[in-house]
Amino acid sequence: MQTAGFILQPSRWIDANRRRYGDVVTFRSLFDPCFVMVFDPELTKQVFRASPGRLRAGEANAVLGPVVGSRSVLLLDGAEHLRERKLLLPPFHGERMRAYERVMTEAADRAIDAWPVGEPFALLPSMRSLTLDVILRAVFGVDEGPRLEELKRRIRAMIDPTSTRIGLIALALSGGRFGAGAGQRFEDRRAAVDELIYEEIARRRDAPDLAEREDVFSMLLLARDEDGEAMTDAELRDELVTLLVAGHETTATGLAWAFELLLRRPDVVSRAREGDRAYLDAVVKETLRLKPVIAGVGRVVREEPFQLGRYEIPVGIEINPSIAAIHRRRDRYPDPREFRPERFLGDDPPDTYTWIPFGGGTRRCLGAAFASLEMAVVIRRVLERADLAPADRRPEKGIRRGITHTPKRGVRVVLPALSR
Repeated sequence: MQTAGFILQPSRWIDANRRRYGDVVTFRSLFDPCFVMVFDPELTKQVFRASPGRLRAGEANAVLGPVVGSRSVLLLDGAEHLRERKLLLPPFHGERMRAYERVMTEAADRAIDAWPVGEPFALLPSMRSLTLDVILRAVFGVDEGPRLEELKRRIRAMIDPTSTRIGLIALALSGGRFGAGAGQRFEDRRAAVDELIYEEIARRRDAPDLAEREDVFSMLLLARDEDGEAMTDAELRDELVTLLVAGHETTATGLAWAFELLLRRPDVVSRAREGDRAYLDAVVKETLRLKPVIAGVGRVVREEPFQLGRYEIPVGIEINPSIAAIHRRRDRYPDPREFRPERFLGDDPPDTYTWIPFGGGTRRCLGAAFASLEMAVVIRRVLERADLAPADRRPEKGIRRGITHTPKRGVRVVLPALSR
């Protein structure tokens, strides 16, 4: 019954248990015989600040292993994780980020140009295509042509089976192996993606302009750790697939939710069209507060029991700070169900343990700044060029799709004639 609650009505189920039991609650499901959910920002701070040897996020992400690979930064813990994180971090910070804005704007223009006029269509598939386009150009550095289109096709074929609710259940219950037939199909699709990635690694290593290129892939090829060692081909493969998986579906879903919320608030659209960057950033933050793409994060207790507030959590138990539930706390967010970007513009905006769509601590999402920038750039460009309207009167409901919380109907919109 608890498993059904998490799958069918997760927010209602979690909120009901929080009201009944408080801010630290033990659950059991078919996927995990015992785990502890946390709903309090102060206790979440304890989790995020804990030693990475005591609370291990890589172990909690093990279900993603068949897709991202064993050398992914998502699955590593301890010194290995810190090494990979240091190698991955530079391309996603500072002035390097500005180089990606043109790629994001051009991808938005291609998406807008492909929209039908005068008939309803679902926005989410368009956002998926857009964000995959951005990842392949900004991260992989693959130019327009047959190679780009073939890589897109193979990536979607690999990711789609694992991004459904049934697919994720099968992945979890089978220990990453699916069933016999489905497992072989997944292995074949993953091998098809790997073939192109390893070919691209070999081509890029020999590229004469490698040092001048601005894509993340090229920067990772040139990166060296504290011992002067470069990433191996296997490490590069796993990190590139990780960036694809973590930065594609999640950002697309965030953008779809952003337009679902925006288009039902003409006053917010009007202000966002003024182009003020701070307000656009606030729109992005409020979207990810109200509709976090990932509902929670996990840490597995190791070495010795972990003291969490007044509770001692035994070794082997997973602790899950609930992003979605913390974002709905009325004591931190008055009228939490309301879409109010202004929450992030005042003198006392939500802190880093009250607003946690990208997790926190040493495991905070490496691509947080990239994803936030992409959402702001795409929202700005769409509002500049199109006058979208909701196709349905009723607001969109959410549904679990794999590990993400997505709009059930894909955010159906209409683009009136002469509006772009």
